[in-house]
Amino acid sequence: MTDWNARRDHATDTVRRAVARSEHSWADLAAALDRPLLWTIAALLGSHALPADLAAQAGELLALDDETVATLQEQPYRVRGDELRADPTIYRFYELLGVYGPALKEAIHEEFGDGIMSAINCNVEIDRRADPDGDRVRIVIDGKFLKYQW
Repeated sequence: MTDWNARRDHATDTVRRAVARSEHSWADLAAALDRPLLWTIAALLGSHALPADLAAQAGELLALDDETVATLQEQPYRVRGDELRADPTIYRFYELLGVYGPALKEAIHEEFGDGIMSAINCNVEIDRRADPDGDRVRIVIDGKFLKYQW
């Protein structure tokens, strides 16, 4: 897995630099690839494998080298180490689930029964909401309910 991690990290850094120097925003890239915004960002940063045609299209849009385009097509390892928690924005999601996770679980079970919300078959959206006390981040996770089958 180490070789893959090194390739993946290099590809992620390459994509981030390419987006920063390009005239394309993440939203532009999502529109060009005809995919949801957060899926596009996650895929280009290595959390999803891109189909060959989308990887090639992203490569053209961002002037990526062939190795990076090939790496974007590889099936990722989706589990990362604890270093991810060091990022303040990502840590807030851990904190949010630490506080609200048990309540969300209870509410899901009460509403839907014994099962889980899929993190694979889901849509994730983000938008900005104006507020007199400071803009707010709104995140919607629309996941398929998967009933436990015993």
